[in-house]
Amino acid sequence: MNSSVFVDTDIVLDLLAKRDPFFPFAAELFTKADRKEINLFVSSLCFSNLNYIVSRQKTASEARKLLATLKVLVTVLPVDDKIIELALHSRFKDFEDAIQYHCALEHGIRILVTRNVRDYKQARISVLTAEQFLINYG
Repeated sequence: MNSSVFVDTDIVLDLLAKRDPFFPFAAELFTKADRKEINLFVSSLCFSNLNYIVSRQKTASEARKLLATLKVLVTVLPVDDKIIELALHSRFKDFEDAIQYHCALEHGIRILVTRNVRDYKQARISVLTAEQFLINYG
């Protein structure tokens, strides 16, 4: 299969924070990446946000180690001037969602996994929860 999948920050947080009831689906998604069954992508914004969130709950050193472990499983895509322009002029209510969406779109990734599917109503790519992705592509 080896699908390319863009993962929104909320899915990564489900994994790192073991948030129920979402953790098992996030864990399975990242296990598939570890087994090289799928390729996971995140934006550079995701790492910045994760560092901020995780550093509030753990030491800076622990947060960095956790992110280093995560980095092994994902490819980080840049957020550049074009993506910010597209996000600024999009119809997305949530600016971060707009950045994530346009990052995926600009890099040719046709599947975006998030917990906030309803926030991506105007998307031109497949937007699924982790559970939906595993059922449909699993």
